Amino acid sequence: MQTTYSRKQGSRTIDTVMIAAGAALIAVCSWISIPLTVPFTLQTFAVFFLTVLLGGKRSAVSVLVYLLIGAAGIPVFAGFTSGIGILLGSTGGYMFGFLLIGPVYSIVTRLFGKKIPTEAAALTVGLILCYAFGTAWFLFVYTRNSGAVAVGTVLSWCVLPFILPDLGKLALSMLLARRVRRAVPALSSQLENAD
Repeated sequence: MQTTYSRKQGSRTIDTVMIAAGAALIAVCSWISIPLTVPFTLQTFAVFFLTVLLGGKRSAVSVLVYLLIGAAGIPVFAGFTSGIGILLGSTGGYMFGFLLIGPVYSIVTRLFGKKIPTEAAALTVGLILCYAFGTAWFLFVYTRNSGAVAVGTVLSWCVLPFILPDLGKLALSMLLARRVRRAVPALSSQLENAD
């Protein structure tokens, strides 16, 4: 009885540490930035990497922790910014959209297994939903604050320039996450049934 309780407590502690480390990784990757209408950062890479490494549930919680830390005023967003105003601004929807990637990954890999094509497809669908949510958010906020703007214009600002880089980040994140899992067998066994 005590041993089972100790194992559960140890597992929760490991989960907490991994989620906190995941949020920190997203923050560090957000600071590596090229300023555009929507900043070009490595946030997406971090979210993909964590999703494959930790599973959809833990990665989604890491994203949520990251967003809450930034909303609380700690400068973890692109350009060392923070605050609820960033999240509620025109590009905030893309950050909220990161929350969709983990659950999509969990559902798809639970249904079809954790093979490379399945994982890639799950991450791609999650990215598409992130783009869709972020673009709808951008349209709403931008139109309310600055006047009407065409969907095509928003896509040309916020989505089209990022598609190829994001697909490259997706491929690199899958490769690195799989290598980390192979290199650290204890981590791999801890995460085996993550979702």
